[in-house]
Amino acid sequence: MSRIYDCAESAQLVTGLKLAASSLGRGELVVIPTDTVYGVAADAFSPAAVRALLAAKGRGRQQPPPVLVADVGTLHALAESVPAIVTELVAAFWPGGLTIVLNAQPSLAWDLGDTHGTVAVRMPDNPIALALLRETGPLAVSSANLTGLPSATSAADAELMLGTSVHIYLDGGPVGQTASTIIDASRLSGPGGKVHVLRDGAISREQLRGILGDLLAEDDEAARTEAAASEAAAESTPSEAAAAESTPSEAAAAESTPSEDAAGASAEPEAGAGG
Repeated sequence: MSRIYDCAESAQLVTGLKLAASSLGRGELVVIPTDTVYGVAADAFSPAAVRALLAAKGRGRQQPPPVLVADVGTLHALAESVPAIVTELVAAFWPGGLTIVLNAQPSLAWDLGDTHGTVAVRMPDNPIALALLRETGPLAVSSANLTGLPSATSAADAELMLGTSVHIYLDGGPVGQTASTIIDASRLSGPGGKVHVLRDGAISREQLRGILGDLLAEDDEAARTEAAASEAAAESTPSEAAAAESTPSEAAAAESTPSEDAAGASAEPEAGAGG
């Protein structure tokens, strides 16, 4: 049976966080508030829990969720490498509404879906989410809605859509409607690599350009990249085409309605919801 805990009341906050952490440890789903929209969370290192998250939302493996973290150190543990310019972005915009796609640490024993070796990571600016993340470690979090419906901006909205597929709802009051900005920084390791915006959101391109300068890909360059990928898909076999149509970075922006990453990011993004 699903339970909603009003985190404005200290007793319910303590109880809700404790039960949420326990539920996540058992592979169950929990809805949490973030600084963007509400997210539905699962243990990032439990493939069964991630599958349950995707099933609850009506999504497939081709739309893997982002991962939320409680601190910058965890980003370095999840990513194969963190370029210096990404460290500057994190210093400027974390915690906050920026989801960053990087190449994942290959030694990680997890299965977020068809990430093609990437992971979308965000540190949310919400005390309830951060308190839970400090207790549980990294969580796979996608926007708390059924795919195709608006993102939940309250715990009640999330429960209407997700119902008993979620074990615990942490009610942190109304949240914003702007999803996180999702950027793909996984190409920086290659020659001439730039950062591409996969979804516009809470952090503007102007803010990003203030840090990235010429390393931020222009819109026309991003369009050429997408066109080249489409051409490659058209010339490939059917199975190859299916993979090309959902690149790891594009999966992050798959839920580009005003929804969170949520990730997702590899997610929608929000990778973010993902918070």
